[in-house]
Amino acid sequence: MGENKNKDGQINIELDQEIAEGTYSNLAIINHSMSEFILDFINIMPGVPKAKVKSRIILTPQHAKRLAKALGENIRKFEQAHGEIKDYEQPPIPMNFGPTGQA
Repeated sequence: MGENKNKDGQINIELDQEIAEGTYSNLAIINHSMSEFILDFINIMPGVPKAKVKSRIILTPQHAKRLAKALGENIRKFEQAHGEIKDYEQPPIPMNFGPTGQA
């Protein structure tokens, strides 16, 4: 399958309406194997004992590293403009999920 590039060599990215609305997440659980990183995005609501994975993104290790770098750069720029982002207490992790990391 070929890439959809224009004459300037840039990729033409399409964003449809449903995806453009986004999905809210206040917990990310990250697992990995030798060949991929799996990011599960979850929305935990207070007083609700069950939470569903709203979105799962699977990345190669190279793309996961690029994502971590890009996210770090964007956080640094945001904090330069708006001040430090405070890190509050994390919600409890569902015990039956078995994460290797969370954000």
